[in-house]
Amino acid sequence: MMFFPIIKIFFISCLGFITTFVPFQLSSSIHSWVYVPSSKYGEQIWDKNSIQLNEDGTIRVLSKFIPKVKSEITEDIFYTMDINCFEKTFRDVSVGSEDLNVEENNYSQWKYPNGDKLILGVINGVCKIN
Repeated sequence: MMFFPIIKIFFISCLGFITTFVPFQLSSSIHSWVYVPSSKYGEQIWDKNSIQLNEDGTIRVLSKFIPKVKSEITEDIFYTMDINCFEKTFRDVSVGSEDLNVEENNYSQWKYPNGDKLILGVINGVCKIN
């Protein structure tokens, strides 16, 4: 009979651990996608919940390109982008086909969108909020 109180304490401890840490992980994985005007190539969306202010004053955001035509070669592409609102430039910090872009390249080159409707839509939307 001594075994039952030990099991009860164990389950209460597990429940306390789960309710403390799991809700944070679930809420941090919820996206708030904002759509920008589409182009003939597809759509670009960015996640309002992912916005972070970098130390240098630029903004980091998760975005996703959704191609108009999908195949084994063309699929949704996730980008972690840094945006310089003052200069209207961007750089891709990481690119991948999954939500979590693990490898970051903080030394990529800053680029102008050169009229790219999708990138301009992300830059304008993100900069309008900040």
